[in-house]
Amino acid sequence: MLILVVAVFAFIVLSKAIQIVKEYERVVIFRLGRLSGVKGPGLFFIIPIIDTVVKVDLRVVTIDVPKQVVITKDNVTVAVDAVIYYKVIEPSKAVNEVENYRYATSTLSQTTLRDVIGQIELDDVLSKREEINLQIQELLDASTDPWGIKVTNVTIRDVSIDETMLRAIAKQAEAEREKRARMILADGEFNAAEKMKEAARLYEQAPVTIKLRELQTLAEISREGNMIVVSNSTDVGEIAAMSKAFVEKS
Repeated sequence: MLILVVAVFAFIVLSKAIQIVKEYERVVIFRLGRLSGVKGPGLFFIIPIIDTVVKVDLRVVTIDVPKQVVITKDNVTVAVDAVIYYKVIEPSKAVNEVENYRYATSTLSQTTLRDVIGQIELDDVLSKREEINLQIQELLDASTDPWGIKVTNVTIRDVSIDETMLRAIAKQAEAEREKRARMILADGEFNAAEKMKEAARLYEQAPVTIKLRELQTLAEISREGNMIVVSNSTDVGEIAAMSKAFVEKS
């Protein structure tokens, strides 16, 4: 009977002493309350009752940051949500330096997102997401480094703006397009004036060329098939008589 009891006790102790963890897991061991080390993956042994273990997952964890209502630098209210990716790289720090590293990282992600967006103007929030993602990642990585956590990626998923602000943005974009159109038109007129100025100088140097240009213009007009009379006379009477003659003929 005694042998049976000893065998059962030995079996229980041995089953508690043998530990197996998966490839993506590590175990932090505390011996009489003091940090003893980190074990895994695979098979290892502990001292039952004396040793306590805390299992840590080393895989990448995804945090879905809920929508955060933020006032940007130019006093526009936006709702921003993001996705944060991180993983534990030092299990002993993740267990010893912070009470709950998952909750702490999630809360820190929300506050960091609000802080960064609050220092940026709306136009930059909409057009410079890659830069904002990188900035948030660097801040989070620096803050979670003492916890043995590495932030691998940050992605702003959506930026929501109220209807009134959307209409204002549309008006601003329309005004910007009109401004660019007017600038292009002004540049074209300026370039045309420069060309006409250069042409005037050439005509001044060779007056006969302006007569050739006049004949070319008349030739172009004649292609239209309309009856056009061009007169060099400046006398009003002659012009009136000519007009009367054409009317009577028609």
